[in-house]
Amino acid sequence: MVWQVFFTKNSAKQIAKLPNHMVVVVRALVAEIELLGPIRYNWKNFGKLKGSSDLYHCHVKSGKPTYVVCWQVIDKKIKIVEVYYVGTHEKAPY
Repeated sequence: MVWQVFFTKNSAKQIAKLPNHMVVVVRALVAEIELLGPIRYNWKNFGKLKGSSDLYHCHVKSGKPTYVVCWQVIDKKIKIVEVYYVGTHEKAPY
């Protein structure tokens, strides 16, 4: 069974503001999460966010600006993930 990935209203708006090449990269990450699950060690700077066991992030582009995607596992049993932030590292909610 594949994982279901949903975007918050805020993150959907954030994706619309990204450059086209970054949208492609974010979509690739989301597709990988759907197929293989939320633990993505093959992505740069992937990790759990401190203080929570179900919040994750990774950098989808290094340099200036650095782009980050943050997601949360909502339900492990029925496999639901919610992407709650997509944007620059400076504004990331961690």
